[in-house]
Amino acid sequence: MKVLFQIVLHTGAILALLGAANAQTQSEPSPLTLEQAVQIAMEQNPQRKAALADSRGASADLGTARSFLLPRLTFSEAATRGNDPVYVFGSKLRQQRFTASDFALSQLNTPAPYDNFSTRLGLTWSLFDSFASWHNLRRAKEMTDAANRQVDRTAQEVVFRAVTTYYNLLLAAKQAEVAEESVKTAQAITERSQSRFDSGLVVESDLLTAKVRLAQRKMELIRASNDLELARTQLNVALGVPVDSSFQLSDVLAERAIPLPELAEAEKQTLANRPDLKRIAAEESAQRESVAAAKSSFGPRVNGFADWELDNPTFVSGGGNNWLAGVELQVDIYQGGAKRAELSRQRALHQKMIANRQAATDGVRLDVRRAYYEVNASRQQIEVARATMAHALESLRINRDRYESGVITITDLLSAEDDNRHSQTSYWEAVYRLHASHANLELAEGTLNPQSPVVMP
Repeated sequence: MKVLFQIVLHTGAILALLGAANAQTQSEPSPLTLEQAVQIAMEQNPQRKAALADSRGASADLGTARSFLLPRLTFSEAATRGNDPVYVFGSKLRQQRFTASDFALSQLNTPAPYDNFSTRLGLTWSLFDSFASWHNLRRAKEMTDAANRQVDRTAQEVVFRAVTTYYNLLLAAKQAEVAEESVKTAQAITERSQSRFDSGLVVESDLLTAKVRLAQRKMELIRASNDLELARTQLNVALGVPVDSSFQLSDVLAERAIPLPELAEAEKQTLANRPDLKRIAAEESAQRESVAAAKSSFGPRVNGFADWELDNPTFVSGGGNNWLAGVELQVDIYQGGAKRAELSRQRALHQKMIANRQAATDGVRLDVRRAYYEVNASRQQIEVARATMAHALESLRINRDRYESGVITITDLLSAEDDNRHSQTSYWEAVYRLHASHANLELAEGTLNPQSPVVMP
């Protein structure tokens, strides 16, 4: 009860957050942490909903397969009227109303129209089908397990997209901020160039160069603003909320120390945890059961049946009842080669599943190595980007002073400003890649979840 209460409270908090986001036109954007974004995605993302629907469908197929092991009972009610001699003769016998006068030739050859109300209960049961039903049942269980594994993998992919789009929005905001600062810097350089030109200290080409650079920075700011709005939309799509929803991200784009496992340990976790590998293994087992079921179709089948029938001249009563029961043995002698062809087909599909499983195993090994090397590269790149950003900022300060002193040209100053802008952009991109690569590594390992280190603060 306590766990259920916590779930209800958690779900209520998410719904309240979504309601606040939808009311953005009347209030400020709702604050949103990365943890909350992941939880919303787990609740609202349509791809995860589709995977859950597939899982429910597989469970229904399991119920269908189990039903073939149980008897089937049917009920029918029929009302008939006619003067067919055989029909009239048989109906009177079933109603237990046949008399000696009914043997008269006129009654036998040209009977009067007769009514019969028939109530039937029928029971059929496949007592033995060479274990085909049991193989189909085990196949349905394996396919249900495969569907559940796919739900797990889809959930990991949903978490990954929520994490990466969240950090992508933070990156877009930083890039817009850098672009805005670059415009301010270019504006200051242009104003200073104008002042120096008015004083006769520089030629007009310096002023024109500064104005061209200012125009470039303004265009870059326009692109950065558009990228920022696109990043907002991408986050909303990843979360499964309306694209016009507005959130104020609570986290900031900053470096985080996240533990990095050894490559051998990462590969070991991948082979043990990847839900898609487990899904493929379950599908292979299911196909093995399909081969066994195809083999069973060559064997004999034993069916039991029983019928109880009530026949009345009226809908209420006045007749009799009877019953019939028996056991039937069926053996297919010749089916034109259809069963052998189906067995060959199922065996071919099984061989394909074995090959797919090997290819998938090789693929996930490659995925985890690629993700591991990306994390390793991102950690090294961020060290270089951090130092470069500090050097570029100091270089801009020095070159600004030298330009004021007339030691260098405006081309040198603008080059330093461009280096500074590039270094800041490269640093924030490196920070983003660090977070994204860690999330990608956990996705490759099959361990990414709402409680992962890349999600929790």
